[in-house]
Amino acid sequence: MPRYAPNKLSSAVKRRYFELLREGLKGAAAARAVGVSTSCGSLWFIDAGSMIVPDSGPVSPRFLTQDDRITIADGLHMHQNVKEITASIGKSFQTVYREIKRGSKTDGRYQPWWAHNEALRRRQRPKDEKIRNSEPLRTLVREKLTEKWSPQQISRHLAREYTAEPTMRACPETIYRALFAGYLGRRTGKLRTGRTRRKRQRRGVPTLNKIKNMKLIHQRPFEVNDRATPGHWEGDLIIGRGQGSAIGTLVERSTRYVQLIHLPDGWKAPQVRNAIAIQTARIPAQLRKTLTWDQGRELTLHEDIEALTGFRIYFCDPHSPWQRGTNENTNGLLRQYFPKGTDLSVHTEHDLQRVAHQLNRRPRLVLGDKTPVEAMQGWLTGPLTS
Repeated sequence: MPRYAPNKLSSAVKRRYFELLREGLKGAAAARAVGVSTSCGSLWFIDAGSMIVPDSGPVSPRFLTQDDRITIADGLHMHQNVKEITASIGKSFQTVYREIKRGSKTDGRYQPWWAHNEALRRRQRPKDEKIRNSEPLRTLVREKLTEKWSPQQISRHLAREYTAEPTMRACPETIYRALFAGYLGRRTGKLRTGRTRRKRQRRGVPTLNKIKNMKLIHQRPFEVNDRATPGHWEGDLIIGRGQGSAIGTLVERSTRYVQLIHLPDGWKAPQVRNAIAIQTARIPAQLRKTLTWDQGRELTLHEDIEALTGFRIYFCDPHSPWQRGTNENTNGLLRQYFPKGTDLSVHTEHDLQRVAHQLNRRPRLVLGDKTPVEAMQGWLTGPLTS
């Protein structure tokens, strides 16, 4: 049988060779099956690290497969940039950057079979639980948690202070796992957030839009951004104890004028729709232009609200509260009257009007020490309602 140059054959031939090795065939038999010499197959095997780690089969789609790594290697060979490679395998470019950095050999080459072997080896279980098996590390981590340090802060501290001692270092995930597994004592009060159980992780699972026919903030008219004329509002809910009660908050962007929405019947979408429609009727029509909200489910019936009020409703990007900065700031002021962790259902509509009345008559530096009422006055033809 003629000898073959080991790096000239297609990736498909090499892939099949390593598949056969993982199925249990000897090197010579696998080489014959793909039509290469035993020595050629041996060179491939040595270049892959002289080791074949059994593949456990299908895993989460967030992990790279052998085929993904082959595609990365082929792309690098053809001098493609990382974003082009990313598009071909459907992963984030950060994932590909990390894979190239971690999966390259000491000579700088990215060898997909060696990289896949290394990934499978790192994934093998069981592994020693680092914090459980190290009393000094466990004691130090427990002390820092007692001092209200976050796992991220503890991890960075360990990396700085114990550069030459790998056994005294732990990543945030290791600390979280040890905490929720009970290796660091009682879980209650250990985290600043107060959580005592792990939040469900949804890495790699796309989140579908929860609200149909949303108009995003990027479609909002440009005149909203310069705050030159009133009529453009931002809205949100402040939530009470146990998520059992809520108050709607509306604030006008240019004058900082506040309107509070009483929600005595709850804060699901129908109740929010009815309350906004009824309680914003007192706002003059010329001042009901746009309303910007986050992507909370309470505004699922936004099209009904638009039809009933005249507002054009726009939604912020997910997890982007700064896109409603005026409303977020106002909610902070309102917590003086409605503290977190309290039952908001005890407040009547009259109570909400009284609070809005106070805020709207408080001078603001951003308005040149005018009050929101004074800033709004020149734009109204009728009296203010709060």
